[in-house]
Amino acid sequence: MPHLDHTAFVNSCRDERGVGRHTLRAYAQDLRTFARFTKNRQLTDPLSKEDILAYHRHLRDELDAKPATIERRLVTLKSYFAWRADRNSALPSPFACVRISVRIPRRLPRPIERDTLKAILQSETGFTNAQPADREITILMIKLLIVTGLRISELTNLKIRDVSPDASQMIVRGKGNKERIVFVPNEELQAVFRQYCADRAKNDSLKSPLFLNAVGRRLRSQTFRKRLRVLSHRLGIVPHLTPHRFRHSAATLLIEEGTDIRMVQALLGHASLRTTEIYVRVSNTALRRALEKADILEALR
Repeated sequence: MPHLDHTAFVNSCRDERGVGRHTLRAYAQDLRTFARFTKNRQLTDPLSKEDILAYHRHLRDELDAKPATIERRLVTLKSYFAWRADRNSALPSPFACVRISVRIPRRLPRPIERDTLKAILQSETGFTNAQPADREITILMIKLLIVTGLRISELTNLKIRDVSPDASQMIVRGKGNKERIVFVPNEELQAVFRQYCADRAKNDSLKSPLFLNAVGRRLRSQTFRKRLRVLSHRLGIVPHLTPHRFRHSAATLLIEEGTDIRMVQALLGHASLRTTEIYVRVSNTALRRALEKADILEALR
């Protein structure tokens, strides 16, 4: 059985490439899956092209993995063997002569309809059993997701110090720990957000998490997802609400309001968009003007 140095590879990706923790967790899971395969098949180094093709068939036919999962696991494995070969030339990558094409069906994003967004923002029944503080935080976070298009991990990982004193912008750390500036264009939302941040700063240091759960710890992404599921059930929203649907909605609404797709690309922190193919850098000033002009929350009234 070949020795797969999972920990060293994952640490290298973290320290040398700045890969995010969610991706690192996926890398480790992918390598564990392959390790089980090599153990069950009693494979030994050096691995061959036929071994990799057999693993592909195993993922596709025996595990019935989705195309996106298959592609990710093969990409992880290819990166691992390239990393290993770079450190030990006596162990060449078995991917050297392998060409595997995985066809991934393109899934269209499912943004939330405008009428549904309005119902969420105006809802009282959706938060019937929620504590007042939890209700206010949940609504604030939903509004921030709508106007910024943040990933939920980016929102829940915010610290008090990441928000500007006037609450009009934040420093967000995205995939690969890359920083970008995200603006909060709606004045009414800014006022609520500013007061919330001020209250948080009174009770904790600026290094503390911005959003807390009921016991005073950082609000986890999964906890917020559960709140959205409860809200979906009470309002009869199908398919149920997810943070990423709010992200899709943010992009869709901005484009519908006339914001250039390059601005949306910068807002979401994408290196590229399938609809644009060419990444175009825009200045923060231009992005801010475009967002202030669109003012999504006003459009939802």
